[in-house]
Amino acid sequence: KYEWIDSYLLAKAGISKNLQTELELIRYVIDGKMCVAVCLDEQDNPYYITLKLRPENGMDLQEQHEDIIPGYYMKKKHWNSIKVNGSISDQLLKDMLDEAYELVLSSFSKKRQLENYLYNQKGNFDETMHWNDGNSLEI
Repeated sequence: KYEWIDSYLLAKAGISKNLQTELELIRYVIDGKMCVAVCLDEQDNPYYITLKLRPENGMDLQEQHEDIIPGYYMKKKHWNSIKVNGSISDQLLKDMLDEAYELVLSSFSKKRQLENYLYNQKGNFDETMHWNDGNSLEI
């Protein structure tokens, strides 16, 4: 389930992935800051997708969905885990992945956000994006 996650995340500007074999997880990062992790079992099969969310959004989702739990081995206030064999819809997971990406991206300076976000992976400028409140970018 959720086989599309890798291509979905890697299509976002500035994201790269790395395998942490000692921790048994695949990390999706922007300039070294993690936004999503896929936890692997002993056979390298995913069992949790852990991602960063706004605390209030994460708590609401945990109350609404039994397959969303506080972040597995992470700071529970900001991180949430999704059970891979659960019933979370693709669209909800995409929304959560987008939020995780935007949260981590917004933690960088405006200059770094521009470098990561306004230029897609092929180096093309994307004119559809703009500053919303002076602190982050909107599409």
